[in-house]
Amino acid sequence: MEQEDATSKQVGSTGQASLDERSLARIHAFNPQADPVGRIPDVPVSRLPRHVAIIMDGNGRWAKERGFPRQFGHINGAAAVRGVVEECVKLGIEALTLYSFSLENWKRPADEVDGLMHLCLTYLEGEEEEMMRQGIAFRMIGRREGLPSAVLDAIDRVSERTKANGRATVCMAINYGSRTEITDAAKTIASRVLRGEIKLDEIDEACVSEHLGTHGLPDPDLVVRTAGELRISNFLLWQISYAELYVTAKYWPDFEPGDLHDAVRAFAKRSRRFGAIEEAKHG
Repeated sequence: MEQEDATSKQVGSTGQASLDERSLARIHAFNPQADPVGRIPDVPVSRLPRHVAIIMDGNGRWAKERGFPRQFGHINGAAAVRGVVEECVKLGIEALTLYSFSLENWKRPADEVDGLMHLCLTYLEGEEEEMMRQGIAFRMIGRREGLPSAVLDAIDRVSERTKANGRATVCMAINYGSRTEITDAAKTIASRVLRGEIKLDEIDEACVSEHLGTHGLPDPDLVVRTAGELRISNFLLWQISYAELYVTAKYWPDFEPGDLHDAVRAFAKRSRRFGAIEEAKHG
């Protein structure tokens, strides 16, 4: 019996190694410089998320606790983005979606909204060359209506310039709300049906996904929310149907690559059954 247990463990270990090798080969196919084994060796490569989505929360509270205006928190929050983006690329994570500005954020004071729009413009202008250097593609999801022309011009320029980059994709949710995104997708699909481009019985989950802003990207595996809030806040409601949630009490400006590692470790330990029954464990 002991010999059987040892053999079972050896087979299981060999199978895991083979799975990790295939996963690493998949990552290196689009990001040859990625080093997930070196950076987070305690997580099997096959257990890494392909797409991480982050609700960046707590900028205002971070600033208030330090006696600064809210805009100071937003500035430091923008600075935290670079470190997380870089770490995702180094880990071989394919996509990172960041909840930057929601449709509801227009309700904030005008000076804060103006500051956020200026910060968005500054970020795009400041990170454009870095995205090219690291091979990162940039894209935006959200409604264009209402955004300043300077911001839209920067979004279009950076998106077009980086679209051929293949090491990772950074997706910014700007002027975004998931219910609105799904509603807009439904309207587009209905219009296409009326024009005869799509038949009614051709509308399925894949069809809906193709009409969302994240089309072409894998659905998020892991959703991270900072500042301890336990809600989704109208973020990627369709896409995160089977995502794992990870909440940290840290405010976003304090969120560092090590915190991303902690989120990935927590994700890797979870059993993702997608509605099925967990397989019995042997050994």
